[in-house]
Amino acid sequence: MEASEARRAVAAAMSAASELDLAVDDAIVLSDSNRLVIRLTPCDTVARVTPMTHFASAEQEVELVRRLAQTDSPVAPLEPRVEPRVFVHDGFKIAMWAYFEPVQSRMLPPAEYAQALARLHAGLRRIEVTTPHFMDRVAATQRDVASLDVTPDLADTDRALLANTLHDLGRSIVNRRSGEQLLHGEPHPFNILNTKNGPLFIDFENTARGPVEYDLAWVPSEVSQHYPDAEQDLVDECRGVVLAIVAAHRWSLNDQHPSGRESGVAFLRVLREGPPWPALDDVVW
Repeated sequence: MEASEARRAVAAAMSAASELDLAVDDAIVLSDSNRLVIRLTPCDTVARVTPMTHFASAEQEVELVRRLAQTDSPVAPLEPRVEPRVFVHDGFKIAMWAYFEPVQSRMLPPAEYAQALARLHAGLRRIEVTTPHFMDRVAATQRDVASLDVTPDLADTDRALLANTLHDLGRSIVNRRSGEQLLHGEPHPFNILNTKNGPLFIDFENTARGPVEYDLAWVPSEVSQHYPDAEQDLVDECRGVVLAIVAAHRWSLNDQHPSGRESGVAFLRVLREGPPWPALDDVVW
């Protein structure tokens, strides 16, 4: 967010929490991208604050996680002291979540990560919500790649590389007709917390329907290798799609990712090198 908008978002989160009878003296920004994630203290509540124009439905995310928590899925739950819904304050949508202190003493082992993701997928199979297909995101990325207004700095050869990768791999994945289900959408390491309560997934704003291998394309390669019964050649194709999606984001005019254009160059480089595609964590981003 722009600095002025971020200040307004923090103030809105603190004010909304106070109106909900949560004790708030301070706010610590945990993440600042297309939405602001704030730890409010001393109540230890996490507020996720999004502009009203944000592309994803905060209401759907709240409802999805509420239902997943009822299946004992490994998700960071909503704040239990307030009503489980999205609050509107000063032009922002605000959702209140429980805070979990991360375990800093150890990395999450790949087998444990894979087990948690398999449990999450099992929980997602037990609920039914209307979500986009992962190919809808591919199509949206294709439109961004084709638009000189959205990606003005892409060289023609790189624009063609991204367009061809998304088209060819997307068609190949769909033609496989693999089983599909509700997915997290982006279960990469930044979206899983290693806590004393075990690994917990967060950030379900990109939930989609598709093969589980699409989710596995967002995780480290060691994790996907521990996932039961995954089609590793399909994981590889999905990795190519994911790399192209992220590359396109890095070249978007409005991208504010801290890695900036440097990672955009890195993603284009690995796409030019071709398969086998590396996992996201093997690329500087």
